[in-house]
Amino acid sequence: MKLASLILPLFLFSLLTDAAQKNVTSVDQINGSSPRNLQIAIAKEAAPPEVSDAATIYVLDKSGYIAVQQGSNGFSCLIGRERADTVEPACFDAEGSATTLKTLLRTEELRAQGKSEDEIAQDIAEGYKTGRFQAPRKAGIVYMLSNSNRVFNPETKKVIPFPGHLMFYAPYATAKEIGSGEGAPYVVHPGQPDALMIVIPQRSDASAKASHDASHKTTAAKKLPVNP
Repeated sequence: MKLASLILPLFLFSLLTDAAQKNVTSVDQINGSSPRNLQIAIAKEAAPPEVSDAATIYVLDKSGYIAVQQGSNGFSCLIGRERADTVEPACFDAEGSATTLKTLLRTEELRAQGKSEDEIAQDIAEGYKTGRFQAPRKAGIVYMLSNSNRVFNPETKKVIPFPGHLMFYAPYATAKEIGSGEGAPYVVHPGQPDALMIVIPQRSDASAKASHDASHKTTAAKKLPVNP
């Protein structure tokens, strides 16, 4: 699977604000020579610490992905690459780790062997046909909340920063089943076994106000005199 083949309509790319671009980690590419500590840090950015701290962590080396931390919660975190020049930190849940993740591991294994992108795509497609790879068998999530996301924009043919987002398994789904238009999730790889729905979380005014009020209450409480 190509982790996030973000063939997105222009309205979705418009959600990439100037603020988001300024927060992106200054890492343009990751490969088998990239420092492991850097790869681990970026991979773990994809999910909340409560998830990534207990996840299995993969990094790229000269032969493909290798596990450098064994997790205990079923999640797997790594830096995915749709292309060799993209940076796509992701944390798969247990279902994704048992299914879709295997195609990412295979992709980087073949890249390390010098296979072309067409050859890799053919191998993955054949793997799904023969049952070597499986589509997710139930609903689940892929966290991609990192500010380090750099994805390929098919409109401009350039790699660009992209805001943190969530992806949900939707095997073989298309926009016909999911719906389309502003506010609807976008379907990646429609009709394919690795189809996903993309959602960009946004804080509502109500949640922002609640957080603001809670902060003020905490500050006020700290200023209260303490009885002897």
